[in-house]
Order: sequence, then structure tokens, then C-alpha cells
Amino acid sequence: MISLHTTIIIPCFNEEKVIAETYRRVKAVMKEFKKYEILFIDDGSRDQTPTILRNIARADKSVRVLMFSRNFGHQPAVTAGIRHAAGDVAIIIDADLQDPPELFPEMIRIHQQEGANVVYGHRTKRKGESFFKKITAKLFYRSLNSLSEVPLPLDTGDFRLIDRKVMDAFCQFGEKNKYIRGIISWLGFSQAPIHYVREERFAGETKYPFRKMVRFATTGLLYFTKKPLKLAMHLGMFCVFVGLAMAAWVLWLHLSGDASVARGWPSQLITIIFFGGVQLLTIGVLGGYIGSIFDEVKNRPEYIIGDAINFPEHKPGKKHR
Repeated sequence: MISLHTTIIIPCFNEEKVIAETYRRVKAVMKEFKKYEILFIDDGSRDQTPTILRNIARADKSVRVLMFSRNFGHQPAVTAGIRHAAGDVAIIIDADLQDPPELFPEMIRIHQQEGANVVYGHRTKRKGESFFKKITAKLFYRSLNSLSEVPLPLDTGDFRLIDRKVMDAFCQFGEKNKYIRGIISWLGFSQAPIHYVREERFAGETKYPFRKMVRFATTGLLYFTKKPLKLAMHLGMFCVFVGLAMAAWVLWLHLSGDASVARGWPSQLITIIFFGGVQLLTIGVLGGYIGSIFDEVKNRPEYIIGDAINFPEHKPGKKHR
């Protein structure tokens, strides 16, 4: 019997087809735990997920539910779970059952025996995902790791155990557009992997279509590294050098009396397009960072809780930052 007080954090959005099975499998594993809570965060679901969660929480007082007033996103949902976790450790797992709840006891064992403040899930294989998604995920994580000032574990998601030290340190962050797995790596502490095969979704559809994947990747790049700004500056310097070299070459042709200098409309057009593209790319990179600054200075709450079940101390509608 595991005596460590444990919080299971489960963000969910439109998971009516899987949420009952998620609860069943998590609850079966928690029989090995002496003291625990299962914390669902409903991210503004528009299907029957809130109704199912209310029924589960009504029948099981170890289940607590936070319901957002609308859809705020996966990372705010995880943030809310960490801020409201009462356990000595918390385990973050998505509701789609791609990450196995049966690993919870092994994660606790690694935490206790190896003294790891963080036990992160390392995916050795990803079942049920397209070749495109697998290859783009690999490219993203390796690109981000090469750009980041802090080493980030490859092929990992938010499935992980964090202890109270990490939770308390995390709660000091006031940023809105968080890249949580990056923050946890940035915090340091002792971190250890647990290797596993990621399964297919139990039911339903992925909540990360291509558009959201691109947005999430952009958040990770802009949030966790300033190197794109430096790359844009170096690219601009390179283009200036190329432009000066071309100008010197054209001037030399003109002074030498080469008749071909009067021609070259295609080369001029290509040059204009090239430098125009560089300028737009640089402006776009700057705009991404300025947009992030704009979101922060507005200082809006990261999420708003519309209802809380089995949280007697919570008042519905209270804002959280």
C-alpha cells in the first residue's frame, strides 16, 4: 500500500466517449494508494463530459472537479490542476488513455527510491499516429532542444510526476502562455525518466489537430528561447552582405564597360523578392515576441473557474491567475 498522498491531475475537453473508462482505470490503480484524490479539470467541454464528471464526483468523494467557464486550453487546465493539488506529489495524465495509469505505482517507486523530484514519461514508441505526426513531433522536439538555453528531454509530453517542491516552485510563475514541460525542465531539481509505449486513443478524436499543433509549437519556441531573434539578426546581416557584394559586382561591370549590366530584370526581381521575404520573416519573428508581451501586460487571468465540485472552500466564478 502506497502511503504517499497523491493527486492525479486529468485535464479533459470533449471526452464523453472515454472519460468513464479513464475514471475506471485510474480508480482501479488507486486501490494501491492509501490517500489520494483524482482531480479532473474540464476545459469548457461542449459535449456530455461535464455531466459525466458531475455524476462521478457525486458518487465518489475522492474525485474533485474544476470546470472552466469556457475553453481556455490544455496548458491552463494543467496549471489549474497543479495549483489546486492537495497531494505531496501530483501525476499529470491526459484523459485519452494514451498514457497508461498503470504506471503510477512505478513512478512513485522511482520518486521515492531514486529521490527524483520529477519522473517524466519517455515515449519509446507512439502507436496509432500518422507518419507525418511522428516525424514533425521528432523534428519539433529536437529543434526546440537545440534552440533552448535549457536542455529539454526528448520525446516527452506532460505525463509526469512532480513533487511538492516542484509544485510550489511552479506556482510562483505568473506567465499566461506557459509551456509547462519546458518550465519543469527549467526549474531543475532531480529528474528521472520512465520509459513506456504510448498507446492509441481509447476513443474519440485527437484534441490536437494540425492547427493547434502549430500553435503549441510556436508557443514553445517563442516562450523558451530568444534564439529566433538572433537568427533573424544574423540572416539580416547575411542579406546585407550579399546586397553589398552584388552592388560592388554591378558597379565593377559598369566601370569595365560590360554591356550586360543593362540587362538583368529577372535577377533584380529575385533580389527584391528575396530581401522582401527576409524582412517579412524578421518582422514576423518580432511580432511573435511582441504578441507574447502583449498577452502578458494585459494581465488577464489565465483561466476562470465556473464551478468546482467537492471543493467546499471554492466560490464559483472566482478568478485565478
